[in-house]
Amino acid sequence: MRIISGKYKGRRISPPKNLPVRPTTDMCKEALFNILNNNFNFSELRVLDLFAGTGSISYEFASRGCKPITSVDGDIGCVNFMRKTTQEFDFDITPIKSDVFTFLEKSKASYDIIFADPPYGLDLKDFEKIILLVFEKELLEDDGMMIIEHSKHTKLDHMENFSYLKAYGGSVFSFFELEHDEEEVGYEDDELES
Repeated sequence: MRIISGKYKGRRISPPKNLPVRPTTDMCKEALFNILNNNFNFSELRVLDLFAGTGSISYEFASRGCKPITSVDGDIGCVNFMRKTTQEFDFDITPIKSDVFTFLEKSKASYDIIFADPPYGLDLKDFEKIILLVFEKELLEDDGMMIIEHSKHTKLDHMENFSYLKAYGGSVFSFFELEHDEEEVGYEDDELES
């Protein structure tokens, strides 16, 4: 696993072989961060990484200057590896061992970017629950973005706040943003008088 851009570009990170993870491919990571790069200034972002696994996505955000980053995973081996790597690189990442759904229900913080990479085999209703919890609990900032990585067999475009998706081979990123009502532009009568 390597960091593909930012301060630590090219640095390799070697997680233990026995962790229960399916890391996002370099091609997918590069494509994702190209999209984010066009929409955000990384140094100003508060990031939440759900089902963080080895922390691959968190390290990409940190290498680009994001802080703080909260990385949540239910596996103690993954969380311990993230803690070790975070100390090694002096990243502003807080790894948390928690069930993701429990974390979302209890969280009081809000974030500019929420990234979730659940197991591809997760039930559709659980994918939907992640989205519902994020928006019901108002965990996403007004101009923020939530991204869920999933297989091409999972469809999330029926969910409220769905914005668009990008597919790369068998992997798909679905993007969600708060829907803003377009304000009507009105003129006062006296503004039109000359």
